[in-house]
Amino acid sequence: MTRSAPLPAPGLPLILRGQPLVGVDVGGTKVAAIVADADGQPLGRAVRSMAGRPAAIEPIVDAIRAALQAARMGTSSPAAIGVGVPGRVDVGAGVVRHATNLDWFDVPLGRYLAEEFGAPCTVENDVRLAAAGLLDHVAADGARSLAYVAVGTGIGAGLVLDGRLHRGERGMAGEIGHVIVEPDGVVCPCGQRGCLETVASGPAIARRAAVAAVDAAPGGTTLAARPELSAKNVYDAARAGDAVAIQIASETGRALARALSALILTCDLERVLLGGGVAAAGQVFLRPILAELELMRADSPLLTELVPAGSVRLLPPHFDAVAWGGVSLARATAQGSGQAPKGGTAGAPQRDLADGEATPEEPIRVEEVVARETVA
Repeated sequence: MTRSAPLPAPGLPLILRGQPLVGVDVGGTKVAAIVADADGQPLGRAVRSMAGRPAAIEPIVDAIRAALQAARMGTSSPAAIGVGVPGRVDVGAGVVRHATNLDWFDVPLGRYLAEEFGAPCTVENDVRLAAAGLLDHVAADGARSLAYVAVGTGIGAGLVLDGRLHRGERGMAGEIGHVIVEPDGVVCPCGQRGCLETVASGPAIARRAAVAAVDAAPGGTTLAARPELSAKNVYDAARAGDAVAIQIASETGRALARALSALILTCDLERVLLGGGVAAAGQVFLRPILAELELMRADSPLLTELVPAGSVRLLPPHFDAVAWGGVSLARATAQGSGQAPKGGTAGAPQRDLADGEATPEEPIRVEEVVARETVA
């Protein structure tokens, strides 16, 4: 089995200028679709909720249709569709073999969407797709060996090694969310106990916050006033100075810092780019990670050399790396390669950034025509 895939050089798409490209990010709680023209200029975006509909494909179809409508191309057949899905994907067949957070097994997503929209559709693992799409972005800062790590409903890494997308023997390279960090921890949906996802994913953060809120002294945390908690609630409270929330954010940051350090050391990466729903919290999410990495470097000349400051960076919260990787995959599919391609999506000028924040080109034009549905 092929263990890595070449990333073909970008070129002028062999598609009609009137046909849009569609990139889709399917997550455990929401699906986002972006419509772009042949040059990668953003035209429309839409979001639909996946919550409570884990086995449904309809939200994906709805998101694509809404994004095409937002781009004023509601009756146009796309040139191609590129989709990123969390889980094990048979890329050649377009079948999602196993997606734990979606409860999907052997779902022929590529065939279904191709028939629905009358366009070729290629499906890839979400984080691998994002990593390939980010390779030539300014966010990568010229790195040829990098990882895109998504922290959201689950945790996974997409790897590009020496300029080549690395899938691994079974197409599962980068599954750091299922590396055990607490041998006596809670049971993970994968069947193991104490996986990184049980500590640092969105649901895990919410679960830990609920326990901490019950254990806190009366009036000790604003989290106790919420009937239901999410990772966003925790980071919002931490940003406002809630001591319990700050502690949870710090513990999460320490766990992620150790996992990211191990990933960098194992693969000798130049850069790790962080994204996903939990990472959208921004600096309050990133700071504990960077602080722990700095402490680790202080004790280790090896880490100082191999995991230098600036190795780990945060993508802007509204930059959908997976969906933009899907646009690049759609372009490659329209050209006939069907392989996750190099990145290079259009967008807005660069802006001033905080420490550790990367600088991809944000799709400002998308926001002008975005379908206004929101997902909590």
